[in-house]
Amino acid sequence: MATLGDIAVSGALNLLSAFIFLLAFAILRIQPFNDRVYFPKWYLKGLRSSASHSGALVRRVVNLDFRSYTRFLNWMPEALKMPEPELIDHAGLDSAVYLRIYLMGLKIFVPIAFLAWAILVPVNYTNDTLEAAQKVSNVTASDIDKLSISNVPLKSQRFWTHIVMAYAFTFWTCYVLLKEYEKVASMRLQFLSSEGRRPDQFTVLVRNVPPDPDESVSELVEHFFLVNHPHHYLIHQVVCNANKLASLVKKKKSKQNWLDYYQLKYDRNQSQRPLKKTGFLGLWGEKVDAIDHHKSEIKKLSEEIEEEGKKVLKDPKSIMPAAFVSFKTRWGAAVCAQTQQSRNPTLWLTEWAPEPRDVYWENLAIPYMSLSVRRLIIGVAFFFLTFFFMIPIASVQALASIEGIEKKAPFLKPIIEIIPKTIGVAVPLKATFFITYIMVDGWAGIAGEVLMLKPLILYHLKNFFLVKTEKDREKAMDPGSLGFNTGEPRIQLYFLLGLVYATVTPVLLPFIIIFFAFAYVVFRHQIINVYNQEYESGAAFWPDVHGRVIAALVISQLALLGLMSTKEAAQSAPFLIALPVLTIWFHSFCNGRHKSAFVKYPLQEAMMKDTLERARDPNFNLKAYLQDAYIHPVFKGGDDDEDDDLSKKLETESVLVPTKRQSRKNTPVPSKISGASSPSSFEVVKNGDP
Repeated sequence: MATLGDIAVSGALNLLSAFIFLLAFAILRIQPFNDRVYFPKWYLKGLRSSASHSGALVRRVVNLDFRSYTRFLNWMPEALKMPEPELIDHAGLDSAVYLRIYLMGLKIFVPIAFLAWAILVPVNYTNDTLEAAQKVSNVTASDIDKLSISNVPLKSQRFWTHIVMAYAFTFWTCYVLLKEYEKVASMRLQFLSSEGRRPDQFTVLVRNVPPDPDESVSELVEHFFLVNHPHHYLIHQVVCNANKLASLVKKKKSKQNWLDYYQLKYDRNQSQRPLKKTGFLGLWGEKVDAIDHHKSEIKKLSEEIEEEGKKVLKDPKSIMPAAFVSFKTRWGAAVCAQTQQSRNPTLWLTEWAPEPRDVYWENLAIPYMSLSVRRLIIGVAFFFLTFFFMIPIASVQALASIEGIEKKAPFLKPIIEIIPKTIGVAVPLKATFFITYIMVDGWAGIAGEVLMLKPLILYHLKNFFLVKTEKDREKAMDPGSLGFNTGEPRIQLYFLLGLVYATVTPVLLPFIIIFFAFAYVVFRHQIINVYNQEYESGAAFWPDVHGRVIAALVISQLALLGLMSTKEAAQSAPFLIALPVLTIWFHSFCNGRHKSAFVKYPLQEAMMKDTLERARDPNFNLKAYLQDAYIHPVFKGGDDDEDDDLSKKLETESVLVPTKRQSRKNTPVPSKISGASSPSSFEVVKNGDP
């Protein structure tokens, strides 16, 4: 069992590690040759130029201003200076709201910590339960454990204090959650009304397009929306399965990078051609000329890419029953995205299109029915996993109950009489493990985040081996982005720990507060100077954040209820049952009041924004703006000449194919493109032959 001295030593070591990381960061960030690593966002915005391209050679590499080394922590106040509205303009609403999660943690836990230390810690400490338990059993405890609920004796009236504090903590947490929900919802609506034009504001993702024997998917989509949205439909782009083609293009780019590397190596030393082995990972196999080998591989891949590109464009099986449909106005897109399109509720399913950068094209190619089947399989697997896991658990539980063990093993009765006392004492003692975890992950780990050791090493390796031009140097920068998929669950763990141990072991709370404060400063600095966000959702993730904090709150209440039962607090424990019920009702209330702002776009806001935009820019060509927004990236062209050729072929070799539909009674409006019938974006013929 960790003692107070052990915690102090661990804290000192982790603080020392954090200080070393911060000191290394302070020195490395002011060196000119690291400028692109620690300030890439400003380079990407064109607001910062390289400090290593001017002045004397030494000054291009090393910072000789010794006064700057004495201000190694000045980046912290600098990170806090930028006001939130400016931060939103600079980094987007997603980044600003992500930081509010850390602020919310401080708002919740700072008052809770003061209250817990002022009331609960004295109530826990002024008992001698642990000292008595150490004398009669092999329970080990330290001074830090005397501050926890473990030190309160069984059936004590002092448990009423913990119950009252549980209610106080719950009400305060819910109050903060409500205010944050209101604030973020307001920020989102303000952001949506003030942000510039974006393709996803005018676009809807349509799934489960029904098959038609007379028309292609593209023709069917156009005719459907010309009929049902005649005054607002603009253009559409069908979804194609280009996963194999994208894989080939990615493989070709990898080969091209190796070719550039070997070519640069040869240019620096032309006395010998570079060689490589053709076997697995270059570990064995025949030795060949590396440059010639990669040129040959790239040529083969280019031929495969051309063939696969033709197949994707011509094969109807490559066209998915889905499309991105764009409208003339935001109002028209909002109406389509938020209404049912046909009598059959399983067809013509519409939802807001994600931002183009947020589209995961590999999954978009999965048929809608296949997605439903996969969800079913996962649900069934989860059920059986849970069910069969419960069988051994139930068996153990049957023996783990006091009465069950006494019946099955009467000789254990003397020991059994003391299992409740031990459990009631031992459970809160696990807080010392989590204190150590918080110091390692939440203190030293966050300090390591700002150091960015991996991007630093990779940048200099790329800069030394691969960079030939200024454009190559820009590509070598890896600013990264906020990892919502990994960062946000990590934060939720700290919410869970704080809420669970607030009434059980309040000594853990200061460590969590330090984490939230330190992480807020670090990630604010990273968002301002480093991270280049991949996409912008307008804080659409906030309802999930709210729900997970609510889940942590309910878990903490159930854990306290279970702990009270082991403490034989039969009179006071039932008063905790109301807490989970009230918390779940509160969650339902908040969602009913504010969640619609995150899943729906008010028609009033859409109309206002459309009217203002028409007044400011009446001649804007929206069709040209949206034309290529949702084309698969592999068809947009890129850095390779082959990619550009593929994109040009999509534009120049496509010959329109008239519809084969004989009956026009379901589509009385003619196609806007061909006048008589609608072309399919991916039905092409070459040289006039079908």
